[in-house]
Amino acid sequence: MRSGFTELLRGLLDRPLASYYLLLSSAALLLTIGLVMVFSATMVESYEATGDPYAVILQQVVWAVVGLVAFWVAQRLPSRTYRAVSRPLLVVSILLGLFLVVMSIRDSRDQTAEGAADHLWIHLGPVQFQPAEIAKFALLLWAADSLVRLGPRIASWRDLAIPMFPIAGLLMVVIGYADLGTMLIIVAMFIGLLWASGVPLRILGVLLGTALVGSALLIAFEGYRMERILSFSRPEDYADTWGYQAIQGYYAIADGGWFGVGLGESRQKWEWLPNGHNDFIFALIAEELGVVGCLVILALFGVLVYTGFRIARRSDDPFRALVAAGVTIWLAGQAFINIGGVLGLIPMTGVPLPFISDGGTALVVVLAAVGMLAGFARAEPDAARALRARNPSRLVRLLWAPLPPAPRSESDSATTEQTPTTRKT
Repeated sequence: MRSGFTELLRGLLDRPLASYYLLLSSAALLLTIGLVMVFSATMVESYEATGDPYAVILQQVVWAVVGLVAFWVAQRLPSRTYRAVSRPLLVVSILLGLFLVVMSIRDSRDQTAEGAADHLWIHLGPVQFQPAEIAKFALLLWAADSLVRLGPRIASWRDLAIPMFPIAGLLMVVIGYADLGTMLIIVAMFIGLLWASGVPLRILGVLLGTALVGSALLIAFEGYRMERILSFSRPEDYADTWGYQAIQGYYAIADGGWFGVGLGESRQKWEWLPNGHNDFIFALIAEELGVVGCLVILALFGVLVYTGFRIARRSDDPFRALVAAGVTIWLAGQAFINIGGVLGLIPMTGVPLPFISDGGTALVVVLAAVGMLAGFARAEPDAARALRARNPSRLVRLLWAPLPPAPRSESDSATTEQTPTTRKT
């Protein structure tokens, strides 16, 4: 029986478009669960504030539609387009980050976490967006493009450091000044990209040490961050202040048990658990859907991470391989930081859970990144051959996605495998 199931699973994974369908299915299920849970988490607060329980979820649905359009566009773009826009997008991200830093310094009288959170967004009329989310995408594309251009020179500290490290460091400091959690995700993604490209471990060790020192300084710089660290191990000692949210999250998790209290039946969302629709939405999932629901979420993220690394490993283009690995590390790191904070494994940093937490900018950027990954999945050599053999109609290509580029020749593949920028992920 076990042998038969293993053979069946292996046969399904060996299909040319397995990566593509695994990516679509896991992302679609996570998005659907996210919309359902955002509605459950916000219906009470939304009704109290506006008299309409659907007010918040309708906004999230609109952002989800925008994100799906971004997914559609992203999966249609060739890799050369991403390489072309990487530098301008990085410059824009740094400038927007510097603008937020200036605004934060100007209003430095408010040193609370809520006051700091006000400087994470830029408001344009009724629309607000978070530059830190765009910065993840920008640094990912720029770093991957730079590493591919360097080729074998990535083994040289001097060639690698100038100008990559100063620019990446500037972006991290600018983002980390107001948003330490997002900076940690960017650091993990950047170091992961360097590792996947074949950068020597001695260089990675120096960078990791520098990142730890920088994070410690940013924590010490803001008082509320230090208070979060102090309240992490014993939140009951800070039950009226910094430990309150963590304690209420633990109550939600404990109430859920194995199968939860039922969808929509949460008691903690009745103004007990702060940010239950965003940072702590995993606690409400645990309360309403129980351990089983949490395991489903973790399994879907596991499938997504496996698929992302599979795409990176099977790609015949160094840039696509690095970007696929970077997106996967980004999503896995962000999910770990969010879930780990809710479960009390690590200090809470306030980053959203990908696909699931309420928030427009984060959802649109994540869906765009997954759309780019879907385009790379279609460009896998076996997938490209299968799609080109089918020769879909012009209407299908227009409405969904164009044909992927033809796979590289065997000689090109052999040359690519010798390049330091394609370390197996």
